[in-house]
Amino acid sequence: MAAERMAAEDHDERWMRVALEQARLGAAAGEVPVGAVLVAAQGEALGTGRNRCEAAQDPTAHAEIEAIREAARVLGNYRLVGTTLYCTLEPCMMCAGALVHARISRLVFGCMDEKAGAVGSLFVVGMDPRLNHRFAVRRGVLADECTASLKAFFAGRRTAGR
Repeated sequence: MAAERMAAEDHDERWMRVALEQARLGAAAGEVPVGAVLVAAQGEALGTGRNRCEAAQDPTAHAEIEAIREAARVLGNYRLVGTTLYCTLEPCMMCAGALVHARISRLVFGCMDEKAGAVGSLFVVGMDPRLNHRFAVRRGVLADECTASLKAFFAGRRTAGR
């Protein structure tokens, strides 16, 4: 049992590193460094995303939404049953709602978002029994790296006077 748990943790860390790379790409483009990857039950990436709100001038262009949209196109179906979304930051209300509507089975995220998080910080969207779908949540995977990425980005913005 311990070996299975360790294998699952290694698997989660592997995919979180993919999400962190997406976050780095976003930061390099001047976006808030949040990255995501949606993975099929068989272990293949179906979609990746990073924040593109600034570039797209679109408040819905969050990393999670980008990954979900790409996966839905790949599968030809908006129902993403059996998938896991890896995200560097706790999803907001919009993104948590999208996970419910897409029927995503599991969410793994890095760091909490005390200001806007909807999967534990401010709300518990993914586990609300009143909704027609719920998803499992694992938090804190590579949390230090995810937090450091965000802190470095915002420290740089403060230094630049933005």
